[in-house]
Amino acid sequence: MLTETALTAGQLAEGFVELGVRPGAVLQVQASLRSLGPVVGGATGVVDALLDTLGSAGTLVAYTANPENSATSRLHRTATAGLSPAEVAVYLDGIPPYDPATTPCSPTMGALSEAIRTRPGALRSSHPQTSWAALGRLAREITAHHPLSSHLGPETPLGRLYDLDAKVLMLGAPMAKFTAFHLADLRMPDVPMQEFWCRGPEGSLTFKAPFLDDLHFADLGAQVLAAATGVTAARIGTADCLLVPVREAVDLADRFLRRARA
Repeated sequence: MLTETALTAGQLAEGFVELGVRPGAVLQVQASLRSLGPVVGGATGVVDALLDTLGSAGTLVAYTANPENSATSRLHRTATAGLSPAEVAVYLDGIPPYDPATTPCSPTMGALSEAIRTRPGALRSSHPQTSWAALGRLAREITAHHPLSSHLGPETPLGRLYDLDAKVLMLGAPMAKFTAFHLADLRMPDVPMQEFWCRGPEGSLTFKAPFLDDLHFADLGAQVLAAATGVTAARIGTADCLLVPVREAVDLADRFLRRARA
């Protein structure tokens, strides 16, 4: 569906239905709004269309992480490159405490994730670095439990998406950014542990958790798309979009990762 003018919520909803989004579904969305083209109402208009398509029984989910709230992330290393230890300490002191209700998600998450987080009624998980926000019937079930020592493991909102057989709408976003692949990574027997630092609600926190990276996701995504049977594709606005079942994608990624290690 390609238009020369701004897409309306109704036109977006038609595209979502064509792609396979159904009322009552649990749907995570990862979006590049720039690739989608102009939309009436911007990110808010996209959220309106998604909620209309899912209906009152559906649940809309977004990753609302804050990788800047870390002493080990690539964003932190870039921001502190060339600084002295004293300057790094000042930089860390300037990171505000994480508050699930008020802390904006990272700009790297995109405008749509922030629009979902700030929507009236949205709930957000408690992890200062890898939080999730959700709207709808199962929002509390998805966001209620998020242990500090498990960023994106089976005990987290991402794990609940796998359990609930959710789907992910890749709205112009590439599979190189498919967050659920972390679940497959964490099934591997050789995942190293790492010490993390963040600013929590009460101050500085340090904890150990599995090391995470996504530099291999582009190759993994290509393999998964070549083998998956439940993925659907459509063009919405100017964006190439995919609807990807979490469970199938993670299980296939698990298989490919183990094969590579063998």
